[in-house]
Amino acid sequence: MIERVLITVKAEKVVDQLREEHGELIFHQSGGCCDGSSPMCFPKGDLMINEIDIWLGKVHHCDFYMSKDQFEYWKHTQLTVDVVEGRGASFSLEIPMGIRFVIKSRLYTAEEEASLTPVRQGVYGE
Repeated sequence: MIERVLITVKAEKVVDQLREEHGELIFHQSGGCCDGSSPMCFPKGDLMINEIDIWLGKVHHCDFYMSKDQFEYWKHTQLTVDVVEGRGASFSLEIPMGIRFVIKSRLYTAEEEASLTPVRQGVYGE
């Protein structure tokens, strides 16, 4: 199966730091607020996830969600969570560290599209 969302080793290290301080985490791919379209990291439970959100998978033990409308635009791309220097303008947990998560994407090949991991509408606890 082809994963829909991946994470770099550099970003995993940041997630580890954030998890130590904040506990269990989630990612939600922003739909344009604040930093534009960027992945935002929250303590699990701090962001309301409901039936309009799509669960894409897990990155470094964190559920990764995106709104259903935005997924329609991104469903043909594999996303990779990375981290870069510079303070972002979002509410994501890493912002006070002077870094921000970013998404790198690439289109799936036809062969990969036939082997993608399934998505689901998600709410916490499912």
